[in-house]
Amino acid sequence: MAVKLEIQNLTKVFNRQEVLHNLDFTVNDGEFLSILGPSGCGKTTILRILIGLLSPTSGKIIKDGNDITAVPASKRNMGIVFQNYALFQNMSVLGNVQYALKFNKEFKTRSKAIAEIIIEQVGLAEHIHKKPYKLSGGQQQRVAIARTLACNPEIILFDEPMSALDAATRLLLRDEIKQIQKQFRTTMIYITHDQEEAFALSDRIMVMDNGTIQQLDSPQAIVAGPANGYVREFVIENLRTKIDSLAKYVQPRMPEAE
Repeated sequence: MAVKLEIQNLTKVFNRQEVLHNLDFTVNDGEFLSILGPSGCGKTTILRILIGLLSPTSGKIIKDGNDITAVPASKRNMGIVFQNYALFQNMSVLGNVQYALKFNKEFKTRSKAIAEIIIEQVGLAEHIHKKPYKLSGGQQQRVAIARTLACNPEIILFDEPMSALDAATRLLLRDEIKQIQKQFRTTMIYITHDQEEAFALSDRIMVMDNGTIQQLDSPQAIVAGPANGYVREFVIENLRTKIDSLAKYVQPRMPEAE
């Protein structure tokens, strides 16, 4: 599998405090990579550096073999979906998605047609003329995803996009994000503090703690061989606790009578 992004010796210092410590990792083309860790571990700082909203103190970001460390965010061909949707409340669904295309010469003349197609593809055609405040939280997040997809980015970054949603909506949107990835064949990097979410979505998971990578592997490999005590406690034990807390309420299925 081809490498889409290569991060080399990435370090970030804020107010003399090093919040990212010489990170090295790769993201494969078409991969769904989750960056999993507690609040304050540095995962959102990584996302902001990758998309170009922050500059690293040191290190390199290589995309498709080219150094993009100093390239402006608008030239990186990446999109971002924020936790709080960041939608224009005075615009319709169509207006919000179309707005993302107005600043791109390649798409500007076809912005309405492109927006309509994307809105239909994410299942919002019947809501195309509604304002965001008339939509549910899950529908608003789908508008935010559609807006990002409209610019045809090579990589989409998600900044804890489901943390404000209820449990049922999170489960539904989780499936939809995976379907969108398959449909558009987009590389996705997903920031989360939720172990269950990371395991349900990811091809690989990068477990973070205090600005360092504790383990980067497939969900199966992490379960089979946690790299250290932190991964065992933060990932495996937390998942086991969630499973055990629900198991007493779920009756085992009885075999059907023939």
